[in-house]
Amino acid sequence: MGVTATLIATATEVAPPVAAAARGASALRRRLLALLVCGAAVPLPATAQVPPSPSEAARYTGLHAAAWQGDAARVANLLATGADPNSRDGHGRTPLHVATFARRREALRALALGGAELGALENDRYDAVTIAAVADDEDTLSLLLELGASTKLITSRYDGTALIAAAHLGHDGVVRQLIAAGAPLDHVNNLHWTALIESIVLGDGGPRHISTLQALVSAGANTQLADRQGHTPLALARSRSHAQMVMILTAAGAR
Repeated sequence: MGVTATLIATATEVAPPVAAAARGASALRRRLLALLVCGAAVPLPATAQVPPSPSEAARYTGLHAAAWQGDAARVANLLATGADPNSRDGHGRTPLHVATFARRREALRALALGGAELGALENDRYDAVTIAAVADDEDTLSLLLELGASTKLITSRYDGTALIAAAHLGHDGVVRQLIAAGAPLDHVNNLHWTALIESIVLGDGGPRHISTLQALVSAGANTQLADRQGHTPLALARSRSHAQMVMILTAAGAR
């Protein structure tokens, strides 16, 4: 898979949940249009991270319904009477995934205290931490980390991490949280990209992606790890005329 094809493939990691879905789709369309204008061969992306649809949510019962609605008391009561905290809906989502998508933090806390698996993966191999990271939901992410969720899981069809997904989107506050919680800085996904590389090649060169790159560099991310074609982060930033990124990388000794 070439660079332009893999760029589009990675963009499918970040279909945002619920209220943010329209903004995420619009941003993705803009990136696809930019590539088309440049003459790139662009395969259409498939949807990856999928929140419950309105029709799915309307059919929920039991713990899934309580989690979606944010009814923490009902969650606790159902768990106390033997409900399975790790039951799955048709897309493999547990009540914890559903509460994360819906930003129902008290329900999420009740599920965790009742035995929900914090690292469970749904059918597209996303965990709650990555769902919150993609949604730019710092409050839910903070709660998940407080409850003991890991930042080190390998997630998505791209064998990535929550940090890579957040860096892709320029979710700089999320990136800083994940770094502080011990997320692996130099994990290489199956597209042969690190979080640092994704902040450059999938970013827009704007303030949040610059802040993301700065956070990664300051934390000690390896600036010499190259993509599959041998392009280093510095070369990639230069090729995109991301002047501030070039300055940060150069100051860090990147070559």
